[in-house]
Amino acid sequence: MRKLLLLCMSVLAMNLLFAQRTIIHCGQLIDVKNLQVLKEMTVIIDGNKITEVQKGYIAAVAGDKVIDLKNKTVMPGLIDMHVHMESETNPNNYLNGFTWNPTDYAFQSVVFAERTLMAGFTTVRDLGGTGANISLRNAINKEWVKGPRIYTAGKSIATTGGHADPTNNYRKDLMGDPGPKEGVVNGVDDCAKAVRQRYKEGSDLIKITATGGVLSMAKDGSGAQFTLEEVKAIVATAKDYGFKVAAHAHGAEGMKRAVLGGVNSIEHGTYMNEEVMALMKERGTYLVPTIIAGKSSADSAKKPGYYPDVVRAKALVVGNFIQATFAKAYKAGVKIAFGTDAGVYAHGKNWMEFVYMTEAGMPILEAIRAATLSASDLLGDDRLGSIEKDKLADIVAVDGDPTKDINSMGRVKFVMKNGVVYKNE
Repeated sequence: MRKLLLLCMSVLAMNLLFAQRTIIHCGQLIDVKNLQVLKEMTVIIDGNKITEVQKGYIAAVAGDKVIDLKNKTVMPGLIDMHVHMESETNPNNYLNGFTWNPTDYAFQSVVFAERTLMAGFTTVRDLGGTGANISLRNAINKEWVKGPRIYTAGKSIATTGGHADPTNNYRKDLMGDPGPKEGVVNGVDDCAKAVRQRYKEGSDLIKITATGGVLSMAKDGSGAQFTLEEVKAIVATAKDYGFKVAAHAHGAEGMKRAVLGGVNSIEHGTYMNEEVMALMKERGTYLVPTIIAGKSSADSAKKPGYYPDVVRAKALVVGNFIQATFAKAYKAGVKIAFGTDAGVYAHGKNWMEFVYMTEAGMPILEAIRAATLSASDLLGDDRLGSIEKDKLADIVAVDGDPTKDINSMGRVKFVMKNGVVYKNE
């Protein structure tokens, strides 16, 4: 019996000693904390966590798995803080709302999720859909389908006729009077109930449409749509449930109310003025700019029949302002987190936001930090955002050097999420 016990202990010790580690040899490694590119580095992974980051290429021992990225630029898994995984722009989108079932959106979202992950985005924040986004998150977490780690707002919260009122432009007998359950609120009591409904449904955060929007079937694209008291009621209730609050906003007055009401981020920020910028700096509110969405919607609006007339008129105007506003906000010192509004343009092209951010004056290493460390800060998940000991093993690699060729961000050759390799070309 004693011999058997000793044998078992010996086998256990050997298994622990030779448990497989993953060793990644990185030709270049982006240090997002210090905004520098490190040469010839090794990252060691055990399970789903990074255990060490060392200078030089360390030698493997028996049982180690070695991944050779010596001719690649390695960086933390990218984070897109504004996506819509259920849909993608096309001229039939508005018709689909009447002819598609929820399951159609769910199956479509699986395609978009894998495409996003393969583009190097290992985490996303989904800011509004039908509810299939919650099921998609769960399916990815269970490893039923491939996709990024998702933090989802479920259904966005709007006011009657506002940007996320799902019945805008319906004929009267179909329009009805949606309420908090459908994400439509009027008054502080409705606001609290809508937040609690999102909690009940399984959302991770709250998204409100603080102003009009571009692609909704309503004429106002920028006016304020929540009172300050309503925003405060949403934020206060969200805090009770551990939620952060993101606010879609194009017009300055709606942004001002959202920031004063305590939201964590402003999405788009198209007509942001100096007063709003100062408030955001004072309160630490993030801007998630979504430049690519503005450019894409403006381009689509030029195609005959692509959008209904009421949408086309807004897209031709609003889309042209976002990049310039981002440049002003960045120079003013507003905190920036990377986000693209994927779905307004084709999923998988998220990397193009880096091009537009650098065009507007943000150095590429700062843009990458916005899509990693800053994004994880806004998420409130300190397990993500950098390649450091004890962080989750979310790691991507690109061909080339982004500091010399911004287009290399579109040449993702390696993707690891949570210690699992999903792409290695």
